[in-house]
Amino acid sequence: MPIPENLPPDTVHKAIIFEDVAISFEGLHVLDGISFELKRGETKVLLGVAGSGKSTILKLCLGLIKPDRGHIYVLGHDITSMTEEQLFELRNKVGIVFQESALFDSLSVRDNVAFRLLEEKIPEKEIDMRVREALRFVELEHTMDMFPSELSGGMRRRVGIARAIITQPEVLLYDSPTGGLDPITSTTIIDLIMKQRDVNKSSSLLVSHRLQDGFMLATHYYDTQTKHMKAIEGHIARDLHTTFLILKDGRIIFDETLAELGKVKDPYIREYLYLEPVS
Repeated sequence: MPIPENLPPDTVHKAIIFEDVAISFEGLHVLDGISFELKRGETKVLLGVAGSGKSTILKLCLGLIKPDRGHIYVLGHDITSMTEEQLFELRNKVGIVFQESALFDSLSVRDNVAFRLLEEKIPEKEIDMRVREALRFVELEHTMDMFPSELSGGMRRRVGIARAIITQPEVLLYDSPTGGLDPITSTTIIDLIMKQRDVNKSSSLLVSHRLQDGFMLATHYYDTQTKHMKAIEGHIARDLHTTFLILKDGRIIFDETLAELGKVKDPYIREYLYLEPVS
């Protein structure tokens, strides 16, 4: 899909841009004047209490709902003015991982992961190759012929990641990918998100209720030699391109790095993140 001309400056160099976006449901303001940018290759962690508008932002990114005001640019396209047909083509460049995986119980793991490829009528041989590659990425190649009911919650979530990356998207949206999982399984999921970020250089919006998810992404990297995440050491010059966006009452109250988050003095943010108050 060609990028339209006459876009605002620097739009094509950002993965996602929100400009003064507002949306209400039944008279209730869910988002009010939201503006932020997701750079190419950046991971932005969206934090906030339930009902603060985090999941609504993901739906807006996919064009599933339209804002009442403002503009949203995804990969250089103003999706607020695109038709459903145009959006369908763009969505092939955007992957999403749902909290509950949203797998089809009647389909095998292979067909769940291949769902978008099957819709595009891609040859079966190519589908099998790409499904195996995606499942190998999440270390579940052996589940090809299994059904979702045979998988644990963590495995279902990993299959959801495989399905999201099958089209090799430029942008990934994660809706509470560690929600409801035990700490060990949650770490496995964050490890895979980190691997996707560092190996495939994708841009990501990650909705989470857990600061530790973002903390791990901001302080660790995927080591391609050991195939495990490693903590950043002081002498390693490495930019992990991870930032934090905090919502309150439909507005952005913080959009910065982990280093800046540690310095914040706002009492609401410090209480929300269980940080010690500062004088």
